[in-house]
This record gives sequence, structure tokens and C-alpha cells, in this order.
Amino acid sequence: MTYGGEPTQRSKVTVRTLREMKERGQKIVSTTAYDFPSAVIADQAGIDLILVGDSVGMVVLGYDSTIPVTMAEMSHHVRAVARARPRALLVADLPFNSFQASAEDAVRNSGRFLKRGAEAVKLEGGRRMLPQIEAIVHADIPVLGHLGLTPQSVHQFGGYRVQARGREAADALLEDALLLEKAGCFALILECIPLELGAEVSRALRIPTIGIGAGPDCDGQVLVLHDLIGLTFGKPARFVRRYADVAGTMRDSLLAFGEDVRSGRYPSEAESYLAAPAIPKAEPSA
Repeated sequence: MTYGGEPTQRSKVTVRTLREMKERGQKIVSTTAYDFPSAVIADQAGIDLILVGDSVGMVVLGYDSTIPVTMAEMSHHVRAVARARPRALLVADLPFNSFQASAEDAVRNSGRFLKRGAEAVKLEGGRRMLPQIEAIVHADIPVLGHLGLTPQSVHQFGGYRVQARGREAADALLEDALLLEKAGCFALILECIPLELGAEVSRALRIPTIGIGAGPDCDGQVLVLHDLIGLTFGKPARFVRRYADVAGTMRDSLLAFGEDVRSGRYPSEAESYLAAPAIPKAEPSA
């Protein structure tokens, strides 16, 4: 496998690949991507699962939550990421109100994502979403489940809070996880739950768990790309580890560009085009 701008030489990641990784005890690495260059870079870095998340609404489109994100907006970003043809498994997030109303909505919108290049879909929710999950799986579309803090339910939760801290709530989440596995989910995202519960659910399931604020014992981890590279604004969640300050790098670059333009240092002659040399006129013949 090679990185640094050269194509990776690994096999295509599928839902079966992720199951085999859990069986081997090999951690799954996942991140979000919303455009072609991010998908290319994520794939070069050996990411196993790329999620075109509805988090695009908050980190790219400027919404206050994921709720306003539409199918049209998600489809636009799914197509862009799919053009990178990543070896990572490409999962598209079903946005709010695209699957909750009926199994028919869920199947139709999941199919739209596969036609745009996705290889699986993700949806939020536990046992109430079983009819939708079963219908999507019956339509031969892989489903990634999502339990714990489900951002589309932020108003019901009363904010972005850690979930299932008490034993009764933990037992309910574990039961939901088992039901989602039985319904056919190929993996589960566990978000913002106690690390002990993340470990308990991961041990109980045959399918992989991918944590985001769910402790180190999940079968894999996912972070929003813009969070981990420092391209978001405001205080990050406790589980976010920033690996770069891309916002700072971009800001410094633009400041330097502005100074060079205002001072006349940019563009230089070497960064400009010259006129074609004059062609001497032919002398008239005698």
C-alpha cells in the first residue's frame, strides 16, 4: 500500500471486509468526506469506510444542526465523493425526514443514493426503525445503523448529550443493537455513550461497532473530517482529537497572499506571461 499522492494497492472494502476485520480483531478506520478531493485523500490514507454524512450541513453548509439537510443536498455530495472511486466502502447518510415516515420512503431514497454511487446507507434510530431497516435490506441495500446520540433527534434529546448513562437506558440501547443486528445491519455506529457500554455492545454483537465518543473498545472509530483536521469553529466535542490546524494554515496562506498582492510582490514576472517575440519582416525581393 502506498500513500502520499499515489494510488493505494489494497482490495476494495466491502461489508464482508468489515465483518472479517472484526473477527481478526483489526480496527476499522472511518471518516467523513463531502467532496472529490477529500475522498481521494481519505482513500490514499487507507481509510476503510468513507461516510458522506449529513454532518455536511453543519461543517460545510453552515446549518445549526443536521435537520435542514435535504436529499438533494446529500445527493450532490454523494456524487462528488463517488467520482473519486474510493477503495473504501462508501456509505451515504439518509437525512432527516427521508426515511422516518415509511419503509417505502426509506427504500426509495436509499435506492437514489446507490444510483449516485453509494454502496450502503446509514440511518439513525433503534427499534422504531426496524421496518425501514428490514425493507432496505430486503431491497439488497446494505444498512449501517446508528445508536446513542442520534443528531437528527437533537430536539427530542434536549441538546447534544451523552446517552444511556443509567443501567435501564443502557439495557435498552443494548437490546436495540441486538435488534438492529437481527434486522440485517452490517455494522453500527455508537455515538456519545459511556465507554463501558461501548465495550459491552461490541462484545455482544457479531457485526462491527464503530465508535464516535463511545470509548476505545469499539471495533472501529469514526470522526468528522473537518473536526479532526481543525477546519471547524467553536469548541469541539470531548471525543474530538485534532490532528492538524487546517483553518490556521488556510488563514495564514490567505493573509500572506493578501500582503503580496497589496505590496506588488504577486504576481512576479515568472508568474506572468510574456508576449510573443516580434517576427522580423521579410525583406522585399530585388
